[in-house]
Amino acid sequence: MQAEPFSTARLDALPLDVAHADEMAAVLLDPALHTWTGGAPEDAGALRARYARWSAGSPDPAELWWNWVLRVRTDGCLAGYVQATVRGERAEVAWVVGTRRQGRGYAKEAAAGLVRHLLGRAAVRTVVAHIHPDHAASAAVASAAGLRPVDEWQDGEVRWRRDVAPEAAPGRAADTGQV
Repeated sequence: MQAEPFSTARLDALPLDVAHADEMAAVLLDPALHTWTGGAPEDAGALRARYARWSAGSPDPAELWWNWVLRVRTDGCLAGYVQATVRGERAEVAWVVGTRRQGRGYAKEAAAGLVRHLLGRAAVRTVVAHIHPDHAASAAVASAAGLRPVDEWQDGEVRWRRDVAPEAAPGRAADTGQV
């Protein structure tokens, strides 16, 4: 299964393609984006190679890699990306919005749209994100997407989670009230 496009009020989430690398290199150029995740900005060539690997999919057939770029409809420019690694009923998600587009609610909108999109799919019942405990902005994004922190840590990050009832129909995912 491939990533399917989805939309929010202001954004179109388009399945990632190697052709997005040039524009995304400019979006992701600011070293400040790597404060919480480590690493450094990559040039377009390195992103093309990364996007080719991501597009090829996981070497594990039980795991799906879904990646989307975020296109702002008003100007047609890319603002960042969202991604999900899906294994069975569980999806681990992440989001990045370039610094020039931060502070406009795009990350909250994109993450909430991603969670709705994933929970509307037949198999996904749990969505998880890992957030550094000092990254207040990312915690606010997770909260806006309906995720709640749980008393679990992984690699120095807090696990945030949202579950839906197993009997909830796709597209009408009901919260279980449990995190």
